[in-house]
Amino acid sequence: MSKRDYYEVLGVARNASDDEIKKAYRKLAMKYHPDRNPDDKSAEGKFKEAKEAYEVLSDSDKRAAYDQFGHEGVNPQGGGGFGGFGGGASGFDFSDIFEGIFGGAAGGGGRGRSNVYRGADLRYNLEITLEEAARGTETKIRIPTLDECETCHGTGAKAGTQPQTCPTCQGHGQVRMQQGFFSIQQTCPRCHGTGKIIAEPCSACHGQGRVKKHKTLSVKIPAGVDEGDRIRLASEGEAGVNGGPAGDLYVMIHLKAHPLFTRDGDDLHCEMPVSFATAALGGEIEIPTLDGQARIKIPPETQGGKVFRLRGKGIKGVRSQTAGDLLCHVVVETPVKLSSRQKELLREFESLSQQNNNPKAQSFMDRVKEFFGQ
Repeated sequence: MSKRDYYEVLGVARNASDDEIKKAYRKLAMKYHPDRNPDDKSAEGKFKEAKEAYEVLSDSDKRAAYDQFGHEGVNPQGGGGFGGFGGGASGFDFSDIFEGIFGGAAGGGGRGRSNVYRGADLRYNLEITLEEAARGTETKIRIPTLDECETCHGTGAKAGTQPQTCPTCQGHGQVRMQQGFFSIQQTCPRCHGTGKIIAEPCSACHGQGRVKKHKTLSVKIPAGVDEGDRIRLASEGEAGVNGGPAGDLYVMIHLKAHPLFTRDGDDLHCEMPVSFATAALGGEIEIPTLDGQARIKIPPETQGGKVFRLRGKGIKGVRSQTAGDLLCHVVVETPVKLSSRQKELLREFESLSQQNNNPKAQSFMDRVKEFFGQ
């Protein structure tokens, strides 16, 4: 079956510029991509046709051969003016389509890749106190990273020299081997995918373009952060490769254990020891909060495990409009190191106690007797 004219396939004039060809191809590739048209053979055929046309017209040498000899000029099986071309409908290479649509790693389309890569993101674990998390703070951290070499400014070449285009892959970073209808694309063995050869490496970074460093950064911790929250510092990660953008640094927040409080979202919890006499007779005790001291009235006959809630004495979270609460859990404390007189008084109190003085204990004993059938 005869092929359509490549200019007609992309819908451009024969004198169209490289940008016009690229834009036309992007539009068709996005429209007919197999991922957007599953099980649609017609769309797949149009996608392959557009890809084949773009591979020829985006390359100046192939385009010249096509303009002079037509399809025979770029047919790897023919005897026209161009050989070794591994594209076509059967050379279906997803890396090429993504490079054409998204501009490769650094916005380069057309012939080959520019081999510019974004630096890696970094993670730093930062421990702060509960008070710092509640009020916010600013701290300094020191992190190891790969930074751009100041001597060669990231080129990897000795001062006064520049990296040269790899003669094996012509700067593409990849070489393609053609065997009949099959095309295999591999990383260039000479430049290892960079597309460049450094004849005289920089003495400071040994041709890598990046050096290991430690840098100190100031980190602002907003009020209300919680365990597991992260703070992003843009472009503070590792330096990019071949002039690519730097990655980001993510500071992961971890809360140190507090001697008094435990945090549950925006609420705080604490245990409140109460003496036996205060729990029985009632009274008033003083408790700590993040904002200072507070007083709680203990009603008579308070039982262990009762919870007192102080509104607004918790933490105002990063995404909260109001502060949480402080929940105080009563723990009735049993006296220790009793004197003889104290023991005597407790025994006297126990002998005078009636059943209605210990309703929970009496209820428990009744259930025990019922269980054993007594």
